[in-house]
Amino acid sequence: MARAASTSAAYDYTARATFDEFDRVFHQSGAAGQPGDTNEAGGLAWGQSYVLMGFVRMYEAYGDPHYLDRLVTNLDLILANRDSVRGVTDHRGRSLPGWRAKAPYTVGLVTLKDAAGQDLVEIRTARTYADNAVATVRAGTSADRFTLEVRNNRTNLVATFPDVSLDPAAPDYVVTRVLDAYPTPTLVTARELRTAPAAGAMPVLGETPFVSQPVLFTVHTGMITYPMAAFARLVLRSRKLRSRRTYLNKAQQYLQAARDAAAIHDEEWRQTDDGLGYFVWNKGTQLAYDGTEQPLNQGLALGQTYAELAAATGDPFYADRARRMARSFLNEVTADADDAYVWSYWPKNGKLYNGYAKTDGVSEYTPSSVPVRSVEDLSHAAIDVEFAAAVHRHGLFFQDVDMARFARTYSRNLVAPPGPDGIATAYLRVDGTGSTTTPGQYLQAPRWMPVAPWDPTVFTHSLSIYDGRAVQPTQGSQVGCVAYLNWFARRRKRS
Repeated sequence: MARAASTSAAYDYTARATFDEFDRVFHQSGAAGQPGDTNEAGGLAWGQSYVLMGFVRMYEAYGDPHYLDRLVTNLDLILANRDSVRGVTDHRGRSLPGWRAKAPYTVGLVTLKDAAGQDLVEIRTARTYADNAVATVRAGTSADRFTLEVRNNRTNLVATFPDVSLDPAAPDYVVTRVLDAYPTPTLVTARELRTAPAAGAMPVLGETPFVSQPVLFTVHTGMITYPMAAFARLVLRSRKLRSRRTYLNKAQQYLQAARDAAAIHDEEWRQTDDGLGYFVWNKGTQLAYDGTEQPLNQGLALGQTYAELAAATGDPFYADRARRMARSFLNEVTADADDAYVWSYWPKNGKLYNGYAKTDGVSEYTPSSVPVRSVEDLSHAAIDVEFAAAVHRHGLFFQDVDMARFARTYSRNLVAPPGPDGIATAYLRVDGTGSTTTPGQYLQAPRWMPVAPWDPTVFTHSLSIYDGRAVQPTQGSQVGCVAYLNWFARRRKRS
């Protein structure tokens, strides 16, 4: 390490000692994303997964089994927190070998009941942080009317439906009124729960908090299992590592765990006769945008696992899945004037990108949507290029020309002029637009290191971002980023 850690001191981010210090400090900090956490709030997927890949890259950089041992320690804790081990279920009541998530990602539900406790109507809010929302029922202007308010106390967004009825024949029937008003600020929808609804029913007055529902996300599964599959590939393809019984046993265990978790999402997989493959959210999944295609990065996160499983096992099933996803991704990217790839967050031929109407019957919780054509951002795009590098590395798809274009996405588009403080920074989006002052984006720059072999600017610029800010180990992603800086620095030294 170059100097002692403080808010004003800098590390040598290419030094092994720095990574070891980041590993130690992060795991002693109790910050979100520890290996013993659940994934209820996404901590394993968006915190610990980067640490795990950090151990993989540090082993590849230095060849020291210490990093494999660190990986084993954390992976065992993570496997102990699978839903099937904890005895918890998803939104359909299934206890699966994966890691569910709830707030801030999923739909919140409230059931309105009458004085006898009979379920009347289900109220849903698809706005994020649904667990901070409250449904309030107040008296209406007549005995057969009530006012429904849905307020999110985190965002202060509110939707109010005055003088609604529980009579399906009434013009102010609450289910119809709520649908007609969509989209409201809190993205409210409603569903009838009675098998034989009749006039005269009234809900109990008062407040009821929304409860976010448990869903297993493809992207979370991919981020968590990618390092497991990478460990299996490292061990199973190395005679030296295979000879160590402990590593061989763990490789087999993690291989099966990654397969089991990935299989959870088979029901969301779609493929075409012309060789494409992608993931959707089936209609009725309790999250916003159910019934639509998943964002590119969310599917490609699991594509990373497919690529490693194919390399570890030679199983053509995983190779086919990875190739199909790579072909689909290649269809999404466009080479710009600088011969750099740019792409959108949502698939270009998908329902969200093009928009849909209530009459299309696409989604249960998001009945309609305007076209959403946002360009992919730096952080999420790092997952996309990680996938591209994985399929290229294992000879499954993508050519050097493609990897060079992904590298130019960084060097030509994401590299921004230094800020007023003279410190290096990066644009928000892969087309070179957006803010340069969002730490959650520019501090993820080293995660683009898989394409640095095609343009070392990725390394030098992302390192300058860390050097200029004396980044501290407060997040799992920062631990992983330091591993990537070590990984490329060692690679360049060897070459």
